[in-house]
Parts: sequence; C-alpha cells; structure tokens
Amino acid sequence: MIPGSPTLEKPQPQSGRSGPGAPAGPGIFRGPGDGAGGGSGRHAAAAAPSANAVAIGVWLLVGAIVILFAAFTATFLTRRAEADWRVGPLPPVLWVNTMLLLASGAAMEWARAGGRRGRLDVLRLGLAVTTALGAAFVAGQVIAWRQLVSTGVGLASTAHSAFFYLLTGTHGLHLVGGVGALVYALAKVHQVPSAPEALEIVTPMAIYWHFVDGLWLYVFFILFWA
Repeated sequence: MIPGSPTLEKPQPQSGRSGPGAPAGPGIFRGPGDGAGGGSGRHAAAAAPSANAVAIGVWLLVGAIVILFAAFTATFLTRRAEADWRVGPLPPVLWVNTMLLLASGAAMEWARAGGRRGRLDVLRLGLAVTTALGAAFVAGQVIAWRQLVSTGVGLASTAHSAFFYLLTGTHGLHLVGGVGALVYALAKVHQVPSAPEALEIVTPMAIYWHFVDGLWLYVFFILFWA
C-alpha cells in the first residue's frame, strides 16, 4: 500500500434485517407519509372514503325512490284519464304541512351555513329545528288522514282517494326514515369536536332531506292540480 493513497474497502453485503438505520431494499418505497409521522394522513384518507360511501348510498336510495314514484305516476295518469275520475277534497292541514316541510329545508341550510362558518352551535341548533319540523310534518299527515276518514273518504272510496293514501303514505314512510336519520345525525354531531367533522355527517342527510321536500311538492301538485 502506498502511503497517502485512498483506501479501498470491500463492500459488505446487506443483510435481510431491516431497522431504523437500514437502507430500503429493492422494491421498497418509503414515502413522506410513512413512518411515525404518517398516521394522521392515513386516518384522514380513511375518513374521506367513508363520507363518500354514505353520500353514494344516499344517491342510490334517491334513485330507487324516483323509480318507485315514476311507476306510481304512470299508473296515476293512466287511471286519471278514465271517465269516472273525480278529485277528492283537499284537507286544509296539508297547506300547513307544506310550510312546515319548506321551513325544515331552510333550517337545514341554516345549519349547514353555520357549519361552514365554523359555528358548531348553529349547526346543532339548525339540525334540531329541522328534525322537530320534520316530526311535526309527520304528525300533520296523520291529522290529514284522520280528517278525510272522518268525512267518509277512505282508501276505497274513490280512485283518487286510493292514490292519495298511496302516494302520501309512501312519501310519509320515507320521510319518517329521514326523521330517524336526522335523529341519528343529531346524536353524532354532539359527539364530534369540530364543525367540519359535523358538516361531513350532516351533508348526506341534507341531500336526502331536500329530496323528500321536493318529492312532497311533486305529490301535492300531481294529486290536486295536475
């Protein structure tokens, strides 16, 4: 060996053992999210698909209900064309019910607006008001049915009354399901610490709630003015 010349060392083979200081082997990629600091990124990524899955489920349910009411509408229009068709009485409480449901939709948007501003208290209050107004609508529908029965208009009285009970009853069942979902969402938003997390819970509920609001306006129109 010549003094002052660089020393050549024989490269040592790497063992299969991995450790904190061991270099990554072939086929192993360590991204910036791996390691001790990547936990929060993984949790955030896992939360997003869950929220998206709920929204997709809501839209699939909405699609199924649209198909169901499209079938009802086709049968309704066919029957209405016959000579013995007569439109039955309109219970006045249905006007009150319609206003209650429209107000519940406005309360839902007030809740969501509060959540976007970071006001968790406003979101919770708006969701509670939406739920209460939805429950009041269901009670109003029961009153409407009782009023019709008290005047002698039952399910089998006329073709129109049969469709009235069918359409409003089917809509009422879906709305009861919506009220149940709102109660569940209300319990969940009282468990989360921030408005953005609460907003993720409320948004799929809002999609469904606005849909049943619009569906009621459609049913109300087609029964008495179409």
